[in-house]
Amino acid sequence: MEPNSLKWVGSSCGLHGPYIFYKAFKFNRDGKLRILSLGDFFFVRCKAEDPICIAELQLLWEERTSKQLLSSSKLYFLPEDTPQGRTVTHGEHEVIAVSEKVIVRLEDLVKWTVPDSGWAHGLKAEPLKPSVLRELGTNGRREALHRYRESTLTSGLNFKDVQRERAQLGQEEDGRKVLVLSYPQYCRYRSVLARLSEQPSSLLIDHTVLALGGIAALGGATMILYCRDTFDNPTLLKNESICDEFGECGSTRVIPKNIKYQIPQKCNTGKTPPYNSPQSFDHVILVILTRFFAENGQCLHFPT
Repeated sequence: MEPNSLKWVGSSCGLHGPYIFYKAFKFNRDGKLRILSLGDFFFVRCKAEDPICIAELQLLWEERTSKQLLSSSKLYFLPEDTPQGRTVTHGEHEVIAVSEKVIVRLEDLVKWTVPDSGWAHGLKAEPLKPSVLRELGTNGRREALHRYRESTLTSGLNFKDVQRERAQLGQEEDGRKVLVLSYPQYCRYRSVLARLSEQPSSLLIDHTVLALGGIAALGGATMILYCRDTFDNPTLLKNESICDEFGECGSTRVIPKNIKYQIPQKCNTGKTPPYNSPQSFDHVILVILTRFFAENGQCLHFPT
């Protein structure tokens, strides 16, 4: 990674004490600019001797006093790369999630990334024909499709500013080379593929098909996997890149597991979160942030 190449992309999406939350960041690695945003899945290697796994970017924030740029991600491993190994109960396209989220500095997350992973696992998404892709660019449906995906895959946040910068880099679909679904989502997707097996690929961008579980792979090389189980990964506890919960780096612990997520209806101030007010964030990102702080006994403060 080139020095000072880390930059936030798009506007901030929340505040909590000294923490400012963002939707995406940009970095330069090996002479190539790349953007990663919330909801993106990408390949990482936590240590040189570790197997390649998939990271799902879930939170991005800056600690204002120390100027630390931080991230929280969920990691997915192939069954054969877990302590229990692959068994007859595992599916061909299955991955297993680490039970704890990992928090690392952005500079370390960038070092973890594997640009050319050679990953060959998963179900290759049904590609759209070039004629359909060209039509998307001329009739405005590409932007509508992005909005739909934002509402379903990226928590409903408005990523228009991020998508605009992605387009300028020619990297609109870079974050979709791999996609991890829940098991029910995966089953619905396979069902949609079976029903449309004899139909034109243009139906994959139909909003009814998308609502039923279809996935439109604009990049043409997206690998689909699913996750239905978690495991404990003790090697992460020994990884020096892992930070403490809210940016006090240097600790080798991750967020504690087995904590029930409960979204508080009121903050300590007695105010009900103004989900429907013009000043509030999108409802779903509020859910994500509130869960994140609730597990640490804290409350997210809302703008008034």
